Amino acid sequence: MDGNSGWLLLLAGALGMLVGGAAVAAFLWSERSQRAVPATPAPELDEGLVRTLSVLRSAAVVLDDEDRVVRASAPAYALGLVRDGRIGPASVRELVAEVRRDGVIRDEELELPRGPDGPGVLLVQIRVAYVSARHVVVLAEDRTQARRLEAIRRDFVVNVSHELKTPVGALSLLAETVQDAADDPEAVRRFAGRMQAEAQRLSALVQEIIELSRLQVAGALGTLTLVDLDGVLAEAVDRAGTTAAAKRVRLEIGGTHGLEVFGNHDLLVTAVRNLVDNAVAYSGEATRVGVGVRESGDFVEIAVVDQGVGISPSDQERVFERFYRVDRARSRETGGTGLGLSIVKHVAADHGGDVTVWSQPGRGSTFTLRLPRVPVPPPGPIGIPTTTAGHPPAAPTSTSGPAARSDGRDSRGASVHRSAS
Repeated sequence: MDGNSGWLLLLAGALGMLVGGAAVAAFLWSERSQRAVPATPAPELDEGLVRTLSVLRSAAVVLDDEDRVVRASAPAYALGLVRDGRIGPASVRELVAEVRRDGVIRDEELELPRGPDGPGVLLVQIRVAYVSARHVVVLAEDRTQARRLEAIRRDFVVNVSHELKTPVGALSLLAETVQDAADDPEAVRRFAGRMQAEAQRLSALVQEIIELSRLQVAGALGTLTLVDLDGVLAEAVDRAGTTAAAKRVRLEIGGTHGLEVFGNHDLLVTAVRNLVDNAVAYSGEATRVGVGVRESGDFVEIAVVDQGVGISPSDQERVFERFYRVDRARSRETGGTGLGLSIVKHVAADHGGDVTVWSQPGRGSTFTLRLPRVPVPPPGPIGIPTTTAGHPPAAPTSTSGPAARSDGRDSRGASVHRSAS
């Protein structure tokens, strides 16, 4: 009995040691596994490639060997290149397939739709190439604006050539006619007058082309100064006085005194004068043209109101285009170049404003030049043209100004009415 008990005790002790050792081993294994750092999976794209793509101005998309998008920049989504994790436009998918077939880099300009539906398109320069054994990169640069500007420049050159050809050709023919009529003083005087008119038209066209080209260059305004709009309106009306006097058109100035804007005095005078010249040219004999200024929210509005022939709705959409004329016959009679309103649009844009038109055929037109106002409390309003639904704006009441003379005419002889407040 005692022998058996000894063996049992010995067996129990061995079993206890075995269990204890197993427990210690399990504890140590658990500690080691908890402290072990899990293995980091290898990145799918090289870090250097990722950094390079992030600094590119072009939209970038990286595709794996199944054409799934691995990485895409924000511009790629904005251009519509990526949809539902894959390349959207079919033409771009075709370029990717061609590169996968032969490994040759593709670089083409494509027309891509602006959205899933609709007629709008974007001109995009697409470049597709392998960047690793599995990955293809698609680079895209939006060229829509650049191509539009190129088209505008081409059209401008064509239009300028056409417009210059007309007066130059007329001068050449008139010169030949004068030469043939050397023995007829009356004919020489008549043709010389026509030559002078064509020369003036050519000079005006060249001057406006130069002015428009200057406005399209960045920094055309130069140093901005505080501009008194009373002086701008007075000078613009004074310069248009000769043309107005020839048609017995009465020029009236009205509105709020003392308003100022930051800008270029000479360019603002040119813009307002172009509006007044345009109003006079399309007004009948013995009518009136009103020029007024007022505050409207954060803007100052300069309105030029005429009682002329008016402009049809279809023409209103195009009157600010270069060389566009509502009535070509009238423009030829008045010497219009078709650039005046385009110059006004550029002057307004350079000053942070805009120009709009209200018109009804047979009831006249109102062109409104809006400019950001200077936040200084102006004097109280006197009277300003206002637009009501279905009716043309009333001509402004006249105000006093430096261009008026004691006989009620300006320095050019045109009738200018200004009332005291």
